[in-house]
Amino acid sequence: MSMTNPTKKKLIEVSLPLEAINKACGEEKSVRHGHPSSMHLWWARRPLAACRAVIFAQLVDDPSSWPDRFPTSEDQRKERERLHKVIETMVPWEVSSNPHVINAARWEIARSVAWGLEREPPAKSDPDGVLAFLQEYAPPIYDPFCGGGSIPLEAQRLGLRAFGSDLNPVPVLISKALVEIPPKFSGEAPINPVRDLHRAWKGAEGLAADLRYYGLWMRDEAERRIGHLYPKVPLAGGEEATVIAWIWTRTVASPDPAARGAHVPLMSSFILSAKAGKQAWSEIVRDPSAPEGWRFDIKSGALTADDQKIKKLGTKAGKGQAFVCVLTGTPIDRTYIQAEGKAQRLGMRLVAIVAEGPKGRTYLPANEHHIAAAADPTMSSVAAEARATFLNGSTPTRAMITGGVCSAYGLSTWGHLFSDRQLFALVTLSDLVGEVRKKVIADASSVDYPLGEPLRQNGVGASAYADAIATYLAFAIDKTADLNNSLARWEPIAQCPRQLFARQGMAMVWDFAEANILGNRSGSFLTIVEGQQKSLAATLRWQTKGLSGTITNKAAQDNSFLPEAVFSTDPPYYDNIGYAVLADFFYVWLRRSLNDVWPDLFRLSSTPKKEELVATRHLHESPAKAEAFFMNGMSSALQNVRASSSDDVPVTIYYAFKQSEVADVGITSAGWASFLQAVFDSGYIVDGTWPIRTENASRMVGQSANALASSIVLVCRKRSPVAAVATRREFVSRLKQEMPAALEKIRDAGVGPVDMAQSALGPGMGIFTGFSKVLEPDDSEMQVRTAIALINEMREDILGEEDSHYDAETRFCIDWFQAFGSGDGKSGDAIGMANAYDLGLADLESAGVFYAKGGVARLLKRAELPSNWSPTTDKRLTHWECAQHLIRILEAKDGGEASAARVVAAMNPEDAGAARALAYRLYDICEKKGWAQEAQVYNLLAEEFPHLEEAALEFEGERGPAQSVLDF
Repeated sequence: MSMTNPTKKKLIEVSLPLEAINKACGEEKSVRHGHPSSMHLWWARRPLAACRAVIFAQLVDDPSSWPDRFPTSEDQRKERERLHKVIETMVPWEVSSNPHVINAARWEIARSVAWGLEREPPAKSDPDGVLAFLQEYAPPIYDPFCGGGSIPLEAQRLGLRAFGSDLNPVPVLISKALVEIPPKFSGEAPINPVRDLHRAWKGAEGLAADLRYYGLWMRDEAERRIGHLYPKVPLAGGEEATVIAWIWTRTVASPDPAARGAHVPLMSSFILSAKAGKQAWSEIVRDPSAPEGWRFDIKSGALTADDQKIKKLGTKAGKGQAFVCVLTGTPIDRTYIQAEGKAQRLGMRLVAIVAEGPKGRTYLPANEHHIAAAADPTMSSVAAEARATFLNGSTPTRAMITGGVCSAYGLSTWGHLFSDRQLFALVTLSDLVGEVRKKVIADASSVDYPLGEPLRQNGVGASAYADAIATYLAFAIDKTADLNNSLARWEPIAQCPRQLFARQGMAMVWDFAEANILGNRSGSFLTIVEGQQKSLAATLRWQTKGLSGTITNKAAQDNSFLPEAVFSTDPPYYDNIGYAVLADFFYVWLRRSLNDVWPDLFRLSSTPKKEELVATRHLHESPAKAEAFFMNGMSSALQNVRASSSDDVPVTIYYAFKQSEVADVGITSAGWASFLQAVFDSGYIVDGTWPIRTENASRMVGQSANALASSIVLVCRKRSPVAAVATRREFVSRLKQEMPAALEKIRDAGVGPVDMAQSALGPGMGIFTGFSKVLEPDDSEMQVRTAIALINEMREDILGEEDSHYDAETRFCIDWFQAFGSGDGKSGDAIGMANAYDLGLADLESAGVFYAKGGVARLLKRAELPSNWSPTTDKRLTHWECAQHLIRILEAKDGGEASAARVVAAMNPEDAGAARALAYRLYDICEKKGWAQEAQVYNLLAEEFPHLEEAALEFEGERGPAQSVLDF
């Protein structure tokens, strides 16, 4: 239902507590267990904290929208701060399932909805009433690119009707498993025969308990059928140990004729365990009696740093170089390896066995029994059939996959990625999914559960429940496959297999870990099922049957959405990730396990590729055609959104930056410009941009702080159909009038230098997109790419104009820094530059900022600045010194925030503000010059400044007599 006044601003259009949101996003990234994302991998998920905060601020009115309730600017400020506190309270992961925190956030949304409908909100003390009100009156939230389901899930957490859609069946099913399925069975007890009948089951706890029960049955049944292929290993004391993993290496026939065709290892590292005090490694021993004339020995003990470097090279000639033959020392070129791989002539050799010993992991040499078990002939026919049927699709071949590709080495189909034993085990587990489904229905019938319709027909009985359990178990098989393939590296520090998709690609791996799928350690099926149980039980226990969620399989550019919906979405990013081609790795296994459960989702043999809204060059003949496809498709999708979206609430759109998208003249990448062009062409005004971080690095000294924010959230409103036409001169004039105040507001909001360029696009694009078109002098329409360049130029001009507010010595230092950085220049150049500011070299040296002797001139390094400096005693205080000394203190081992805050307290407010502004200015210079390390320190100072000013309040009494650089 539409609210009555479409002119009301929402909180997200005015302010956000960015620091709290970004901190929560960074901390959430470290959550490894029990997070909804652990249900199934999907790429480029937005943090739940960000989605939750954005949706909340998108729906809650800014206090300025209600002048009758908040009549003064002070009243509005206090109410805005209160709403910020609500966001700050709800974004941390540890409280995200707290019913009191969730209800408080829901009530704030209900209050804004109720006021818009000119009625009173439900009582805050009645959570059920608040939820019922939101489900009936609040607008639904729709994400037409739902991906891993973060946005619909958080809309549902906030009590709203959640809708999502995606072209790719894999994310559709992931989102269904998070948003659609759990509420259907919320609060119900499990149906397995050993269930606990004497406790209350909240949310998805009962579903989770059954997931573990039937997952354990699957593992036990698989062990009964194929357990002989996973033998234990004898230890030195005579007892037997369970194997955790087998480590294999690929081999290739030596190109040296002297080796007589012997296969030699292609080891990327000999290190097996890098754990301090428990180091282990493999060594190659020449042994004429061994196959191919060599074998592996396993060693343990302590390695020197030099030895570690050597062992890490494996059989490579050097870091990043080709391999060498261990028999003759002959180089083995990668092109030769590629040719042998494509001819399917690469082999495999068992390096070591990792077992669960009495004192932890132990590393043992290969033995004949385990070599034979991995080559059991009963597996070959099943593996061959799998490779010839459902695993015969092609692996990625294009370098647009950010993590590399393996197809160049002969791993050209999905079946090539698995050893025979891995395939045999995964096929066995996949076959058991159907058996589990029958078992669940039988167990449900024994407790009088009606059969009902299947899940795909919106059923809620035994049939639908069995479909749900089958879906989650198929996800467990997918995750098992991710950790059980020949591209899964062995991680020597954590001493466990590393998943294939640790990156967004499929790079070649020379030595890999084969986990014991039937065991109970990392990479095993049961371990994965138990992780999913935690995810369901712990993080979705807040879901109730009163929550609605619907996920559909549709392309956004061909979709018609719910009328009067509120849209928040995270669309594909031009050519950043090839989602569809990567998703096929999971699709082929899901299709085999769940084709009868979700026939509509798995009707095709692979995921749709050409229709995917990504600028994939090889699918569209040329870069120009790929860009046109992306722009046309994204414009169509956003036009569909515009046609359906509520007039009362802005649309929020996430855009994920890559570092490479910053050019010398600013953010002008093809992806970013094309995306904003699509936004403009679809009839939207960009009302604001908010940088949302997903790494908690903003307040850590020495980290790479000048990395771009992971996402920019665009806040968009529909453009008026009678919007004016402007000329280029009028557009630039508006930029010059409005951008200075906008930049100051962005800084005041806590946006650091690293995010300033992206954030500044908000007000700039707001001006540009507010016009129906901007005309160039030749009457052609200005493109977004040109507008972005003009906005960047204006931002730089404004920063340059701010230089006039600094003292003369600081203005000289800025000019010198731009010309020479921290390096040396000539005294003659310094004299000429200083004369422009009516300064001499003696003035600069007296000010404590410059060195000039013997014809060499340079800025003083921070290490040369006096440690006892104070702004209260400096007789020639400069803004340059204020900034550089604060950085020196923050970087010092014995310094820190408290010491820097004491210095800020001793400064005049004008000088402190100038030091902060100077940090932005110097960061911008470093970014343009490519001085990444120096840029870090200025970003650090700017982002720390609000904390320093707050902490400085404790030291105000220590401030000396008021003084300013203007006095000198």
